[in-house]
Amino acid sequence: FQYFPLKLVMLFLFLDSHIHHMEPGNETKILEFLLLGFSEEPELQPLIFGLFLFMYLITVFGNLLIILAVSSDSYLHTPMYFFLSNLSFVDICFTSTTIPKMLQNIRTQSKVITYEGCITQMYFFVLFAVLDMFLLTVMAYDRFVAICHPLHYMVIMNPQLCGLLVLVSWIMSALNSLLQSAMVLRLSFCTYMEIPHFFCEINQLIQLACSDMFLNEIVMYFAAAILGGGSFTGILYSYSKIVSSIQRISSAQGEYKAFSTCASHLSVVSLFYCTLYLSSTGTYSSHSSAIASVMYTVVTPMLNPFIYSLRNKDIKRALKRITGMSVI
Repeated sequence: FQYFPLKLVMLFLFLDSHIHHMEPGNETKILEFLLLGFSEEPELQPLIFGLFLFMYLITVFGNLLIILAVSSDSYLHTPMYFFLSNLSFVDICFTSTTIPKMLQNIRTQSKVITYEGCITQMYFFVLFAVLDMFLLTVMAYDRFVAICHPLHYMVIMNPQLCGLLVLVSWIMSALNSLLQSAMVLRLSFCTYMEIPHFFCEINQLIQLACSDMFLNEIVMYFAAAILGGGSFTGILYSYSKIVSSIQRISSAQGEYKAFSTCASHLSVVSLFYCTLYLSSTGTYSSHSSAIASVMYTVVTPMLNPFIYSLRNKDIKRALKRITGMSVI
């Protein structure tokens, strides 16, 4: 106990330094970030505003139509369309985490986002991005069961399992997003921070930190390898089994019918993962990452309703019935 007074003094000094660090008037407390966006030229702002507003409205309207079509047509109350409606809902939320704030900043000619708003935006962005990957993996598993085990499809993909798969996807995504946000909250930032992006992307925040970010990068890349790599591996495994099953079908018409049920999902998976890869390889010092991020944050959710409806007779029939009822 002879060193106890010394330890007590050191403890008080440690707490005092942290209390002063958290005072509102202190220079080291970060209060806001600046989202630089795509271009600082004033003449391009109306064009960017109109383009992104159009894409956002198309995304929300198209995905809402998919949800309405699935919920209103009893013929579409199957596991495949249940997962599709959940994907449409997540796509609406995914786009809504970034685009409205960007449109507000352009309209008010302000690039400011508060520290709390930035962390909140990052939390929901990570949540819905990972949830998108999980739902695409679950949909690949659904197609695997439908083609490789058609006689047992309704037994395997029962409502309880479908609900459990979606619930587990939500829980795992929320826990991962909570972990990533908690890791960012432990970082210290400087007083004036510029983010070369149109939203608070986790890579950009970590790179702008003044404190040691080694642990954050370890957790981030480990989560990306486990969650992203695991989801992508599950999709590849499902489609490898699907391809081998299709090759065993004797008739060409049967092969076409089996492949057509996977074509829309495969198109969405390819578009999402390719654009996500391009975004992750962008450099931090330029706007290349921001431009590539537009593809999987805006363009892919906008194209999903078109991809799933153009080659799907059931969706088109339900949409025609809905639009016909709305006209009447």
